[in-house]
Amino acid sequence: MTAPAYRHAVPEEATTMTTSTTSPARRTAARAGRRVLLALGLPVLLVVLWWIASANSTNYYFPPLSTILDWFRQLWLGNKFGSDVVPSLIRLFAGFAISVVLGVAAGVALGLTDALRRGAEPVLEFVRAIPPTVLVPVIAIFAGIGDSSKILVIVSGCVWPILLNTAEGVRAADEVMVDTCRSFGIRGFARLRHMVLPAAGPQIAAGLRQALSIGLILMVIGEMFAATNGLGFSIVQFQRTFAIPQMWSGIILLGVIGFVLSVVFNLVEKRALGWYQGQRESQKRNG
Repeated sequence: MTAPAYRHAVPEEATTMTTSTTSPARRTAARAGRRVLLALGLPVLLVVLWWIASANSTNYYFPPLSTILDWFRQLWLGNKFGSDVVPSLIRLFAGFAISVVLGVAAGVALGLTDALRRGAEPVLEFVRAIPPTVLVPVIAIFAGIGDSSKILVIVSGCVWPILLNTAEGVRAADEVMVDTCRSFGIRGFARLRHMVLPAAGPQIAAGLRQALSIGLILMVIGEMFAATNGLGFSIVQFQRTFAIPQMWSGIILLGVIGFVLSVVFNLVEKRALGWYQGQRESQKRNG
C-alpha cells in the first residue's frame, strides 16, 4: 500500500518560516557587501588609474607607482616601522587621549554651568582662533624636541573640537530628561553617567572624529620641526635629499593610517552609540 502523499510534503508554514528567517540575514549580508564595495571601489579604481598613468613615467618628481610601492615595502614594512611609525602612533594616541579627557571634562563643566560658559567664552574663542601650527616653534622652545612637545602640539589642536562639541551636546539635552532627573533627585555622578554623557554622546563622537583627523595632521607637522624620528621627520628628510619615491611612499602610508583609523573609529562609534544609530534608522523608516 502506498504511503499517503502528505507525509512527504513540506508544510507551507515551514517554508514561509525558513524564508522569513533567512531573508533578513541575506539582506544584511547584501547591505554589508554594498558598503564594502562603496568604501573600496573608488580607492581601488584610483590606484589602478595611477598605476596605468605612471607606468612609463620618466618624470623625476612623479615616479611610477610600482617604484613607490617597492620602496614602501622596503621602508615601512622593515626597520622604519619600529623606528618611525610606532613612535608617531604613540604620540598621536597619547595626544588624542589627553585631549579627550580635557575636552570632555571642560565641555561638561561649560555645558552644565551657564555662568562659567559666558565667562570663559571670550578666552576660549581667542585661544581657539590661534592656528596650532603657529604654536609648534613656541612649544618646541619651552618643551624641547622630545615626545612631550609633539604631544602638546597634538593636544593644542585636538582639544577644541572635543570641548566645543561636548559643551553643545550637554546644553542640547532633552528637557524632559533633565526634568525627570530633577524630579527623582538624580544628581552628581549618577546624573552625569546616566543622563548627561549619553545625551551628549552623538555630539562628543562628532568632536572626536574631527579631533582624530586634526591630530594626524598635527602629528606630522610637529615631527617636521626639531625632531629626530617619526613619519613627519622621515618625509621631510626624503624631500630634502631628493629621495622622491621614498617621500611618496611616506605620504601613501599616512593615507593608509588615516583610512584605518577612520574604519576603526566607525566600528567603535557604532558599538558605543548603537542605540542612537537604531533610533535614526527607526526615524527614517517611520518618517
